[in-house]
Amino acid sequence: MNYILRSIGILFWLYVGYLTFFLMTSYTPSLPGYSPPFVIFLLDTINLFIHEAGHLFFRMLGMWMHIMGGSFFQVALPAALLVVTARQKLSQIGLPGFWVGESMVNVSVYIRDAPHKQLKLIARGLIHDWNWLLSENLEAAEPLADIVFILGVFVCLCSVGAGIWFVARGFIQEAHPPE
Repeated sequence: MNYILRSIGILFWLYVGYLTFFLMTSYTPSLPGYSPPFVIFLLDTINLFIHEAGHLFFRMLGMWMHIMGGSFFQVALPAALLVVTARQKLSQIGLPGFWVGESMVNVSVYIRDAPHKQLKLIARGLIHDWNWLLSENLEAAEPLADIVFILGVFVCLCSVGAGIWFVARGFIQEAHPPE
């Protein structure tokens, strides 16, 4: 039975690897007709709610933190889950790690859109966070987005690697139990 579960685990992590490949090559929410895999759609929907909650939580700290709070909280909440998971059971860090990376890739799209303001916001007339934050230096949007994107993809790849490694280690330990 453990062999079957571990085999499913490997298939699962290969699928998460595919999702990482999607994030690296086809993640373009601003394009018409964009249709992500369901898991990415679900994570982005959850991220949207967390992002908006971040604005609410950081509102009392001034306008800059109010605007920045959305993107910050969107990445910080899954990062906090990653830390808690790592402290509780290190072998389970893959999923929260992937979520952190996916959130960073999502934020990078928002940053990259700052000069263009083409992404649909949740309502008309709202402030585009990164356009406001970078209003004095909109040419910084592209390099900043690149950095956040690369870090996000790196976190996703490390998470997939960790997930596969822990599953493979389970196979090895099952085949050669310690004496």
